[in-house]
Amino acid sequence: MNKTIMSAMIIVMLTGCSGLSTKQKNAATGAAIGGVAGAVLTGGSSFGTVGGAAIGGVIGHGVDSAGKRK
Repeated sequence: MNKTIMSAMIIVMLTGCSGLSTKQKNAATGAAIGGVAGAVLTGGSSFGTVGGAAIGGVIGHGVDSAGKRK
């Protein structure tokens, strides 16, 4: 059931990204990937999922900034 809910949330999130800036899309994508990775690495723990999403969002947000500095 958790995989179904996560998949549905990712689909809803990605369809709602049409009006976002590139930086916001990167942050959302990073949060989604980080949340899934955190859940997998911690065996589905809520703390791991939320922590992974937070870290992934920060990294995703910074990807656009790092690319523009070059």
